[in-house]
Amino acid sequence: MSTVPQAGGAPVDGVPPLLRAIVDNAALVAEGTRPSMATVVDEHLAARAADAGGLLGSLVVPVSRLSELVAELVKRRPAGPVPVALAVDTGLGGVPKALSLTSSRAALLDPRTVEMPAPHDVDTVWLERVTEFVPEDVVAVVEPRRPDADGSSDWLDGVRRVVDHGCRPKLRCGGGRAGAFPGIPDVSGFVALAVGAGRSFTASIGLQSAVRHTDLVTGFTHHGWLNLLVATLRALTPGLDTPVEQRIGDALAITDGDALAAELAEVGPDAALRVRALFSSFGSTSVADQGPELTRLGLL
Repeated sequence: MSTVPQAGGAPVDGVPPLLRAIVDNAALVAEGTRPSMATVVDEHLAARAADAGGLLGSLVVPVSRLSELVAELVKRRPAGPVPVALAVDTGLGGVPKALSLTSSRAALLDPRTVEMPAPHDVDTVWLERVTEFVPEDVVAVVEPRRPDADGSSDWLDGVRRVVDHGCRPKLRCGGGRAGAFPGIPDVSGFVALAVGAGRSFTASIGLQSAVRHTDLVTGFTHHGWLNLLVATLRALTPGLDTPVEQRIGDALAITDGDALAAELAEVGPDAALRVRALFSSFGSTSVADQGPELTRLGLL
């Protein structure tokens, strides 16, 4: 029996509160070949029913494929509504129709967020349009476009405008080219800004593993989502002389999974709530791999 699973409070269905619903299934928005809706739905429902099913949050579905998803769920009749994140790929004008469809299928779908990329020059006018199309009971998630080169003050200014407007900022953590992977300075700046404003954030494709590592095939260095959890925790720790961005950066640089797990083992229920109120979730294209990795680290 692991000595760590009490981290963040008593576990529910084997998953401690610090980790519950933290993994969004991003298989339908992955780069590359268009995946089969039937296959993704079957795998998602199986993952929800598995021992580590409590890790799963929303299924990210493109607005253009929402009707496909509904058709597959009608065939399978899940025990309860499936939490979904609507990824806007048809323009903001398609959001009301998509939300109307989820409302008419409330027994099948539970829309949690509406997620969209921001234009390069994201401004308050565009953000006002977002709030017009996304109702208050659904979270608007906005991804400011980050240039390939780290250190862009314009990008962080865009993140700040998203935060100030009351939307949840998203950080893209990888992709098919080296420049899609933000460096530690950019991630530190993003997390420090969100935490300083008390605004929840999410992370997207690129966090394939819990721990920072370099892919031996591509040579790309991937951030770890446990690193992001520890970074958020350290950003919330008061009374330290080290600047907050340095504390975040130090956490992001850790490659020792056991060290990350040990630090998270000390997180109590109140701290777990504070951390997850900020780091809401991350998107993964390999949700089935998350449980075994956390088990190896003693977190499940």
